[in-house]
Amino acid sequence: MASVTRIMLGVNESSLKGYPHPSISSKGAFEWTINKIVRNNVTAFNLLFVHVQVPDEDGYDDMDSIYATAEDFKNMKERERIRGIHLLEYFIKRCNEIGVACQGWIRHGDPKEVICHEVKRQRPDFLIVGSRGLGPFQKVFVGTVSEFCWKHAECPVLSIKRTADETPQDPVDD
Repeated sequence: MASVTRIMLGVNESSLKGYPHPSISSKGAFEWTINKIVRNNVTAFNLLFVHVQVPDEDGYDDMDSIYATAEDFKNMKERERIRGIHLLEYFIKRCNEIGVACQGWIRHGDPKEVICHEVKRQRPDFLIVGSRGLGPFQKVFVGTVSEFCWKHAECPVLSIKRTADETPQDPVDD
């Protein structure tokens, strides 16, 4: 029996209003993977989803909330956890509908570093990341997870760009 191909996908939430939804890039990379790689051969693949939540520098993740008690901060952390779970639920549910094996987990930290660490830990056959396709000027301010992973991950990396019709008015949005 042939071994199963393990594909890791780095996924994140959308920066657009209407949260919680997968980012355009994550959703596009996932759909591309299903349509171009997995196709009908669902038993040959295992998809590994990693979502990295970025801690805010000052610890205030949700500036619209008022914090008056320790309980308020506990609730904030719970909301962050729930947001990440909703994101993974989207991808896991889709895999279950299609019939492809999968698993997902949430980590905290710098997405570039954490994804590369997870590659080292999980040893997938390759990594797929979505890319916003930013120009050099935008990259200076935003940085790109896909480019960093391409250079540093210890496995082959496929970067899937958004299609032109999926790109929001501000390409930094996703």
